[in-house]
Formats: sequence, structure tokens, C-alpha cells
Amino acid sequence: MASSSQASRAHPAHPNLVFRRLRGSRSPGEFATAVRRAAREIGEQVSCDARYIGRVEAGEIRCPNYAYERVFLHMFPGLTLTDLGFTAREDVRGRGRRAASDPPEARRPAPPFPPGRLFDGDPPSNDSDIDEESDVLRRAFMTSGSATVAAASLGLGFASGSGSGSVPAQRRVGEAEVGAVEEAVRRIRLLHDRHGADGLYRRAAQPLRAAYALLDTGTWSRRSTADRLHAGAGELAISVGWLAHDSGRFDDARSHYAEALATARVAGVPALEAHAFCNTSFLARDCGRYREAVRTAQAGGRAARQIASPRLLSLLALREAGGWAGLGDRAGCEQSLARAHRYFEQGPAPDDPEWMSFFAEPELEALQAQCWAALGDFTRAAHHARRAAALQDHRFTRNLALYRAELAADLACAGAPDEAAAAGEQVLALLGDVRSSRIRTMLADTARVLARHRRAEGVAAFLDHHASATRRVSPA
Repeated sequence: MASSSQASRAHPAHPNLVFRRLRGSRSPGEFATAVRRAAREIGEQVSCDARYIGRVEAGEIRCPNYAYERVFLHMFPGLTLTDLGFTAREDVRGRGRRAASDPPEARRPAPPFPPGRLFDGDPPSNDSDIDEESDVLRRAFMTSGSATVAAASLGLGFASGSGSGSVPAQRRVGEAEVGAVEEAVRRIRLLHDRHGADGLYRRAAQPLRAAYALLDTGTWSRRSTADRLHAGAGELAISVGWLAHDSGRFDDARSHYAEALATARVAGVPALEAHAFCNTSFLARDCGRYREAVRTAQAGGRAARQIASPRLLSLLALREAGGWAGLGDRAGCEQSLARAHRYFEQGPAPDDPEWMSFFAEPELEALQAQCWAALGDFTRAAHHARRAAALQDHRFTRNLALYRAELAADLACAGAPDEAAAAGEQVLALLGDVRSSRIRTMLADTARVLARHRRAEGVAAFLDHHASATRRVSPA
């Protein structure tokens, strides 16, 4: 992607037909899965999905970032980037090749903001899956004069205390601003996967305010830009809502999800509407509003039928199953679980929403475990929770800790205190890297169940270690 609107016009996108041929008969989603698998083989981590593959093939990504370069060259040994249909990196970035006739804006040095940092105060990130073209968006946004305040609020590398979330009246919104909103969504999700929600929620409010300020005061020349901005702002509201949800701020989460749903309805974005209903259903279940959980999951399913994504329908069926389980309706739960499996087995699809990258077999198992636990079948719940923990990629620490906490809780209620204590110890070992009120609450509940089994093997040690860890954790 070019680093400015001028550069974009000078270098119009040309489809990468070579890369399309290399994909062969695989769908974009299937090929993205192969890319992620190849990345793991060489110790890289890329957040490749069907949309990224589509952008490459459309020529929007003229040259991949270094992480993707290593992965692609690993997948196709003996070929170079140009052999794969990409443009030489120096031609894309323009290092040392700026023409004297380039506009001053294009020659202006990039501001000294480190790439890959969403919020002031975040530790330097080694994440290699943040596309290099996102750095170009950051620079274009930050050097566009009147957008500086909004860029700062979007967290694209800002100084402490900056960013009120306001945008000058009638700000022209283009690719750079929309890309910044979309990148903020991806960055929040990545940081949550690694570290949990508790340390992120308050800082994530600034990018959200800035995104909606762009909606309120911005103007755009193309309908597609407006549609993308509405979808991006709505997804950002859901991401911030999920941070609130996972950190136990349920009222805040409900407000953010409602904001996303309103945005979806106004803009007519069924994918965003389905996502908002999906998260609202999950929140309702966590709050004990089980009939609402069922109704909102069903509403999400109606919106999702406009999207060719069996996996999305599978997840919404699981949300509905969770509501039925909370109501004690075993038949309703089993029917929803069966429907979820039928959809899941259809596999990934090109139209799977980007946010659903988390929904793989480990999550399928974990959500089933939650249903069986709600129905009181803890042995069956423990079986699914154990599979979830075994299948989860260990680099996504938050989910690994969550699945093991679920396993510990299920084992404790199933009458296996020694195994529960062992699983609990594994969770405690991960809490140095993860801050999630949800996980701490689950572990505290497990400790209370195990308190009457102190004489069982490993239980006393776990209870002592848990008490010590609880004393060290400051309130969120």
C-alpha cells in the first residue's frame, strides 16, 4: 500500500496474478490457514486471514512486511519476492528514490513514533505480524496536519496526555484514517490475546472516541470509505466492549455493544450486527440473563444469514446453546450444539469475518465445556475443557490460561481435586503475563470448592500459592 494518496494515484493497484496462481484451488481462507501454519514452522507469527490474501491478490499490498516475506519464501523455496508477483521493497517504500518533483508532504520525514505501539505506556512490541503497510498508514495519518489529534487518540504512537478524541470540523476522511481505525481494532485484539483485558481497557477508550469523532465530523467523497469507517468504528466499539466484559465491567460492556449495534443498524452492515449480537449474547449469559442470551444469539443468526460464513453461524449457535444451558434446558442446548457442529464442519470460508480468527477447535471445545458445566455435567465439561487446553496454541497466553482455568473448575466440581489443583497451578504460572478478571474469578471459585479437600494431593499447595498470588494482585 502506498504511503500517501499521491503515491496511491502514482502507483495504481494491479492484481497479483502470480500469487493467485500459487494459491491454486484453495480458497483464500484455506490458503491463509496454510500461511499461518508455515509461519509456525519457522517460529514466525502472522495474523493472516482471507481478507489479507484478497488484498495481496488485488495488488493492494505491493510488498509484504518482513515477517510475511520470510513465511512466503519458506512456503515457496527458491523463489524471490518478485517471483511471487510482488514489487521490490525499495520501490514500494521509496528509500533513496524520491523524485525531486514529489510533493513536500511525501518528502516530509516520518515522525519518531515507534511502530507497533497502540497505547502510550505499552512495552515495546516484538510482534512481527503487524503489517508494514500499517506503519505507512500511521505516518500518512500523523503527517496530515489537522488529523494529528485524531491520530494521537487512535493510539498510533502518541505522547502521554495527548488525544482528546476531537477532530476538526469537516475533516476529510480517507484511506489513512479508515486504515488507522482498522489497525487499532487489530492491535487491541492482538494485545488482548497475549495479555488479557485488565491493563488495556481504560487506554482503549481514546481510540474509540477518536473513531466516533471521525464519524461525527468527517466528510468523505466515496460511499465505500463511509461504509468502512462505520464498520471499523463499530468493530472498535465491540473490541473495547470485550475488554470491559473480560475485566468484569459488565455495564460498560453492555453500553459499548449497544453502540456497535446502533452503528451496524444505521450503516446497514449485517456482519457488524451479527458480531454485536454475538457478544451481547455472551454478556447476557455471564450476567445470568439467559433468555436474553438465547434471543440475542438468535437475532445474530438472522443477521449472519446474509453472510456466507458457516463458522459465524456455528459460533452464534454456541452462544444460543449457552443460554439454553443457563436455563437448564438440556434439549434446547443439545439441539443448538448439534447445529453448531454442523456449521463448524463446513470449514472456513472466504467471507468469514476477520474478528473470528480466534474461533477454531479449541474455542469450540471450550464453549461446549461451559454448556455442560452449566447443566451440571462436570465430567463431560472437563473432557471438553481438557481438549481445549491441549489444542490451544501456547503463544496465545490469555486463552490458554482461560481454558486451563475452566478445566480446573470442572475437575473440582467433578470430584477430582488433585487434578483440579494441578490444573490450577498451571493457571497460576501464566498469571504473570495475563491480567484478566474473568480468569482470576474462575480460579478463586475453584479455590473455594477445593478448600474442603485440602488433604487431597497437591490441593494445600495450590491453595497457598493461590492465596499468595491473590495478595500480590492489585485491584484492576
